[in-house]
Amino acid sequence: MRNLLNYDGPVLRFLTKVVYSVWLNILWFVCCIPVFTIGASTTALCYCTQKIARDEEGYITKSFFSSFKNGFLKSTIIGVIMTALGVVLAVDAYVMYHLCFTSAFWTLVSAILVVACIAYIIVLLWVFPLNAHFENTIINMFKNSIMLGMRFIFCTVMMAGVYVIMAYLIYYVCTPLIILGVGTCALFSAMLMKNILIQCEEQSES
Repeated sequence: MRNLLNYDGPVLRFLTKVVYSVWLNILWFVCCIPVFTIGASTTALCYCTQKIARDEEGYITKSFFSSFKNGFLKSTIIGVIMTALGVVLAVDAYVMYHLCFTSAFWTLVSAILVVACIAYIIVLLWVFPLNAHFENTIINMFKNSIMLGMRFIFCTVMMAGVYVIMAYLIYYVCTPLIILGVGTCALFSAMLMKNILIQCEEQSES
């Protein structure tokens, strides 16, 4: 038990990572306020949480703003695309909710929409971490996101589960947990995909 609570023990190291994620959550939220910067802020968050997952965190604030600045244009474009797609899917979902059972045609359209929403969620979970980790074109980022998300579907489901559980806890159990929010979810996601990204690195280098 004493070894567990040592400064270099697993418990305190994990708690330190969580504290880092809380600070990153604050930075992420502040940098998302202009709205159009959501993509750059999310990429910077993923970049830092990946470094934390690998025990390479260093200076968190400096790393966050360095990633925010260096990948601003590409991340912003990805963020705008994902936001636009999200709005379109949300509007379509609202319309289909009222039409889906009125005829067989609208039921089929609703089923297609459900598939599109699942694909959107998969891309949303993967595209920003990949953008934070690899240099690639925007089109390839989207392609790789859906391919990796489907190939490692168990990891994708677990990452989605992390966000759902966090949302449930904040909304129904303890609102102050919002301080953990996206930052902690991104950290757990980075831990889940760490070995996958390492594997992708090795394949790209071979």
